[in-house]
Amino acid sequence: MNKQKRLLRNGIPALALAGLIVTGTAWGAEPPKNVPAAKVDDAALAAANQASADWLTHGLNPNEDRYSRLDQINRGNIKQLGLAWATKIGLTQGIEATPIVADGIMYFTGMWSIVYAVDCRDGSILWAWDPGVDRAVNGGKPCCGVVNRGVALYKGRIFVGVIDGRLASLDARTGKPVWETVTVDQSKHYTITGAPRVVDGKVIIGNGGAEFGVRGFFAAFDWKTGKRLWRTYTVPGNPADGFENPDMEKAAKTWHGDWWTNGGGGTCWDAFAYDPELRILYVGTGNGGPWPRVTRTENKGDNLYLCAILAVNPDNGRILWHYQTTPGDNWDYTSVQQMILADIEWKGRPRKVIMQAPKNGFFYVLDRKTGELLAADAYAEVNWAERVDLKTGRPIETANSDYSKEAKTIRPGPYGAHNWHAMSYDPERGLVFIPAIEWDFTYKVRESSKALPSFFDVDQDWILEQPEVDEEQRLGRLVAWDVQARKPRWEMWRLGPYNGGTLSTAGDLLFQGNAEGLFEAYDPDTGGLLWSYFTGLAIISPPVTYTLDGQQLVSVIAGWGGDYGKNNPPAGKSADFLQEAAIFTFRLGGKAERPALIPHPRTKLTGPDLDFTVDLKAVERGRKHYMNNCGFCHGWVDGQAGTIPDLGTSPPEIHELWQQIVGDGLLAAAKGMPSFGSVFTKEQIADIQHYVIHTSREEAKKAK
Repeated sequence: MNKQKRLLRNGIPALALAGLIVTGTAWGAEPPKNVPAAKVDDAALAAANQASADWLTHGLNPNEDRYSRLDQINRGNIKQLGLAWATKIGLTQGIEATPIVADGIMYFTGMWSIVYAVDCRDGSILWAWDPGVDRAVNGGKPCCGVVNRGVALYKGRIFVGVIDGRLASLDARTGKPVWETVTVDQSKHYTITGAPRVVDGKVIIGNGGAEFGVRGFFAAFDWKTGKRLWRTYTVPGNPADGFENPDMEKAAKTWHGDWWTNGGGGTCWDAFAYDPELRILYVGTGNGGPWPRVTRTENKGDNLYLCAILAVNPDNGRILWHYQTTPGDNWDYTSVQQMILADIEWKGRPRKVIMQAPKNGFFYVLDRKTGELLAADAYAEVNWAERVDLKTGRPIETANSDYSKEAKTIRPGPYGAHNWHAMSYDPERGLVFIPAIEWDFTYKVRESSKALPSFFDVDQDWILEQPEVDEEQRLGRLVAWDVQARKPRWEMWRLGPYNGGTLSTAGDLLFQGNAEGLFEAYDPDTGGLLWSYFTGLAIISPPVTYTLDGQQLVSVIAGWGGDYGKNNPPAGKSADFLQEAAIFTFRLGGKAERPALIPHPRTKLTGPDLDFTVDLKAVERGRKHYMNNCGFCHGWVDGQAGTIPDLGTSPPEIHELWQQIVGDGLLAAAKGMPSFGSVFTKEQIADIQHYVIHTSREEAKKAK
């Protein structure tokens, strides 16, 4: 087999190589004759708070609180929990999905928006559907990996947002497509990674791409036909074209300059929630594009509706009220993070509230009927703002927050104090369990972004400066946030910033997986460890629990990847093993054997072994191109690769085909490595190669 064919073959997922998934179609064993998922309608979704036998929607119930009332597995018998079964799914680029479970069948997604249906009795794959994404076109569009956070289930249909901007409806029994519709302008940098929600027969979906020059919106589609029913933009367009509604006309007054030329941002790439009693849809909106407001909007204005919680009429998409967590966003402080609905006692009176821990580091409690701000307190270290003024609802920014004239190190950084990782709320204890992040970032406005393919528009030298982490500063935390006391009740440090989502249960348990490959149960009152299982695979997705044949099960999908995992290895012992994603399901008395762990195929820095004469002038030119275009995915050129290869470890055949891979897109279809032929000249591509080889050699010297 020649070098090109071998490289292409190595990029295809294992299931596809085995013939188990046919691109663009569904594959599976003989489908089950009856899928009771057809019974999942509006009434079933609204009643999911009481009926917790299944996991019917993304956050378990309309409250999105991930609190299960199942208690067969509890603090008293947790040590009896054992593995029921585990199934490998042949993917190695990150699992972020929350599984949906109905009547013994589990539905979830993997990389490239592939959808799976699994029998919860034994872990066998019933069917899988690959949407046939053009990887050559779409591999370079996502900022943060070709990931997906899950599906929606409604009346016998599975709905999934595809990374290329499609929304698809599948038959839950067979996995075969019923309809597909394109929801975005596919000529632009839109992507979909979030899970849809179904509200009164409408499939709600947003999109991503704020960093790359798009205008954010979310839309509703008819569940039967895929016809678009309405679309709501989150930022205004060009005033010369007119405004879609009074909300956009109002928003335009808070923007300045020619913001629309770069799209503006505000994409809704993750969180939605719905109150069926109030009939209000809640939507979280994203960051500005580009990040610095000095280049986006002349360093002034609130830029509605960036980084906000929107209360929306689900019948027409009109905004009922809004609360902006970060006016005039300057730091990629999205508010697309999970929103939890709860009915609580607040200062002596009952309140229907909505709670969120967005990227900016403050935990918010609002009245979900009116949008009134009740509380906003820092749940992580924050230096961009002193506090949030409860009277005005606005953050009081510090002098350190403005990097328009000089570089500033700011906390949190763009990973946020909390990202997409699911948090859970225990209503019995009044605690929200947040997978938090403690990581700063040095922001500096570039001299010019017009010649670059990215709209981040900030200096990315940080990419080449791997943070030094000691035992006292581990980058990640699990925070038990006391809603009434407005402070942590307890917290624990993690080895890395990205860890799994949380699950709370009426069995007095808190579950979470982590980057070390451990799936664990804790005492929710104290954080004390009650039970632990080493999967060998780093976990960033959240667990779910449900019953089958009268027995409670807990499932979690393990597999490293996503934004941070693209260019960073997992933590602890899990770094020793190949991160081939697998589903792990546990029950009381389970005695199944863990799948064999495959040792990580260690690669070494190859620069010293290459017969290549480095030009130091080319190295300096290549450094700039690498930082601005390559490092965000490929990392530090130090051998510490994540799920995307560290180019410092590239074998000789990669360097022999360097121009074809980088310039012509040789690996685009197989691995999603986009062509940069329209961005760089051949000379610039060669400069990058000089930089990579030189840096690989320098790092190898340090390692000796």
